[in-house]
Amino acid sequence: MTQSMHVEQAAARLLEAGQVLILCHKNPDGDTIGCGAALCHVLNGMGRQAAVLCADPIPPRLSFTRPRLFRGEFVPDLVVAVDVAGVALLGDAGLMPAYSRHVDLCIDHHAGNGGYADCTLLDASAAAAAELLWEVLQAMGAEITPLVADCLYTGLATDTGCFRFANTTARTHRVAAGLIEAGARVEELNTILFATRSRGQMEAERIARSHLTYELEGRCAVIWLDRDETAASGADPADLDELTALPIGIEGVQVGLTFRQLPGGSWRVSIRTAKGVDACAIARRLGGGGHLRAAGCELLGTLDNARQAVLAEARAVLDAGEEARP
Repeated sequence: MTQSMHVEQAAARLLEAGQVLILCHKNPDGDTIGCGAALCHVLNGMGRQAAVLCADPIPPRLSFTRPRLFRGEFVPDLVVAVDVAGVALLGDAGLMPAYSRHVDLCIDHHAGNGGYADCTLLDASAAAAAELLWEVLQAMGAEITPLVADCLYTGLATDTGCFRFANTTARTHRVAAGLIEAGARVEELNTILFATRSRGQMEAERIARSHLTYELEGRCAVIWLDRDETAASGADPADLDELTALPIGIEGVQVGLTFRQLPGGSWRVSIRTAKGVDACAIARRLGGGGHLRAAGCELLGTLDNARQAVLAEARAVLDAGEEARP
């Protein structure tokens, strides 16, 4: 069973370590890579040996974070996971299996964290793990260089949809202000992260839109991409995460579902919901998890079976919500 930590305890644990391995989740996004890179840069700047390990390659559009990647060149005395809710999310490629079996410290903001690490710093009220890591770095007395600020801003901005999502709070904006003061290149980063699409990404979006259907009396919109279509589009897998915003952005839709077939044949399901609808409740019944308005799971079998399973849970949550209204 994991031991809960507060910010100051996590900071002390990091300061005590000499060689730190930082684990990011598979299919990495801006928050896990932003946090991993930021912590790596800070620790290296303090004279510690630190590096980042991820089962999947860092997306090209996040290459500006420039983390030192782990090649097995040292034996860590502290293994830290950032923005990872469960050990299965670490993946099993490359060197990851040798280190994912024993994680010393987890820094996370997912309410459904499985408690797999020896010690866990968890704050589900944080909009992103980057928001929580900012507080840890402050407690460490770390220098927030412009590069570190860029990395943390990336995590903060991507997990809040550039501060549009419901998880954005006054605290989120205060952290963003601190990062801007530290030199984060906000205009350039926002252009990279939100205003630039590759041709492959545009092609994937076109294909996904062609599959759009409405379900559950119009309360749910569904899009999907199989693995052959994903390969044909030429899109980087990390860029496909932005597809999840398409169905929930349709007028009158309360649940937006995006199904993407992974290379192994399973289906990655992203669930986005309107205000008042619990996305995590839908995902949790299918072995997944996430946040109130954004969650996901991975299902085996055919697309039709996966669709029917998710739609059944979505209907149950939507109907329960309607029954509870006065």
